[in-house]
Parts: sequence; C-alpha cells; structure tokens
Amino acid sequence: MALSAFQNTFAGNPLDRASDRRGDAEWLAAQLKSPDALAFVMWNGKPFLEKAEGGGLQIAYLPTRLVDELAGGLERMLFMGLWKETPIFAADLGGSVDPAEGPLQGLGRFEDLRMAALKVPAPDAAILATAKAMFEWRRRHDHCAACGEASRVVDGGWKRKCPACETEHFPRTDPVVIMLPYHGDRCMLGRQEAWPKGMFSALAGFLEPGETIEEACARELEEEAGLHAVRVRYHSSQPWPYPSSLMIGLIAEVEDEEGAPDQTELSEVRWFTREEARQVLAGEHPEVKAPTPMAIAHQLLKAWVEEG
Repeated sequence: MALSAFQNTFAGNPLDRASDRRGDAEWLAAQLKSPDALAFVMWNGKPFLEKAEGGGLQIAYLPTRLVDELAGGLERMLFMGLWKETPIFAADLGGSVDPAEGPLQGLGRFEDLRMAALKVPAPDAAILATAKAMFEWRRRHDHCAACGEASRVVDGGWKRKCPACETEHFPRTDPVVIMLPYHGDRCMLGRQEAWPKGMFSALAGFLEPGETIEEACARELEEEAGLHAVRVRYHSSQPWPYPSSLMIGLIAEVEDEEGAPDQTELSEVRWFTREEARQVLAGEHPEVKAPTPMAIAHQLLKAWVEEG
C-alpha cells in the first residue's frame, strides 16, 4: 500500500507479508502445497522474467512444485507473502549453468535487476528487490555470528537459527543518508572518479551507531564536501538491494557555497542553478549527466527543481 503520493523504485511491495504467520511451520507447509501457490526464481541475484503484454517485462511465476524441486529444499526457499489469498514463494538458485538453458528453457530469461527495474511494473520491482535483499543476507550470514556453527533457515526464510547455541539471526538493513545540499537558489552535486564520464549525483553515506538521521547528514556533508548543514528535511526513502540498504532521502540547506571535494569519497563537486539542474534532468546539459530516474538521487534533484 502506498503511504504517500511519492514512491521510489523498489518501494511499494504489494504483498501481505503475513509476518505473524511465518512461525507456524504447519501453516507454511500448507501454503507451499496449495494448488494455487505461485513462485518465482532468482539465479545468482538475477530474477527470472518473461515478456509482458504491450511490451516490457514481468515476473515469470511458476508452479511451486517445480520451483521447490529446482531449489532442492527449504534452505533456498523464501515465503514472500500473500497476494490476496494466493501464497507467493521465491527460490534462490546458484551454480554456473543458466537454468533458462535447462529446466526453465522457453519460459523466460534471467535479467540484471538494476537494468530491468524500469522495464517491469513497479509492484514487481518492489517484490524482486525484497527477494534479492533477503537472499543476499542469507548467503552472507549462513554461519552463526555467536559460535560459528552453520545456521539453518526458519520462519519461511526470514530468520536463521543456530542449532548449536540456538542464537537467532534476523535480516539486516543498512541505513544510508543521501542528501541534496543547497544554498539559496543553487544546489550541489558530486561525483566519484569511478563513475561514468559526466555523471554527478547527490551526496551519501552510511548512518553510524549513535547518530540521528540529521546528524549523519551533517557529518557526511562536512566530511565529503566541507559543507555545514543549517536545516535538514526528509523527502522519501528507497529500499536498495545492493546488497541491503535503505536510502533515506534528504534535502539539506547549508550555510554557504564554500564546499570542496574531499578527494576520497568525491573527486569533484559542482553548484547548479535551478535552470541548470533542469537541463541536467532533461539530459540537455552539455557536460553533466543526471543519475538514472530509478535512483532516489534523481528524485531529490527533481523535487528541489520543482520547488523553484
């Protein structure tokens, strides 16, 4: 359910996660065996998609029996939730052999999620981002952090539990502040040397323990660009499954335009008037390219431009 008029790519998962039912193993088993249940697969982080009517792509849903066989057990299965009354599952497939060239031949193809995000319906993108983030977490945390033993999947794949010391491990989400600094009628964008030529974006950094969102924003602005925040306001947030971040979008007023890149995180910064920023967004600036519309940085810049 959309809770505001604005929603970023990867937000707006339409499924009822039914998180209160995940601990009921019998109920989950019944959902998996339901003749109405559907499932989709990911292979090495890539979702399996099919062509949609009218062009574009969509999730290729498959019978759960087939997906369960391909997954080879619960360790690679994930209960995604309910679409109305229909149970939805996902499976994480690995290996070097593309399943689309084997048991899934002719049913679709695996696509990079970052490239396909704007080609699938927004609800599909949100569902796939949820699955990708969960499978990334499970792969990276397959051993108990307390005693080192191999942990096992429980609660429909949303928790890992150590059979040795019984420690429970839950999915992690890493909060990132991403902010557009401005002073008067000009805003700043920065770039990293490794980015494509001409690409500029908002500034960003991980929120640290013991910080508020506003404090993290102020610290990152000072560290990366030598800017001093005066006022910070929230715009929106975006799940970002690379591998498991939550981008917290902010627009920050700063006290002056004396900033400079730190040459560690940022190699260059530039100030833009609203008209110049409009040109960047429209792809008409002679030197500077905007981040893709699927990125929250693009939406922050767009929001600031439209305020003028």
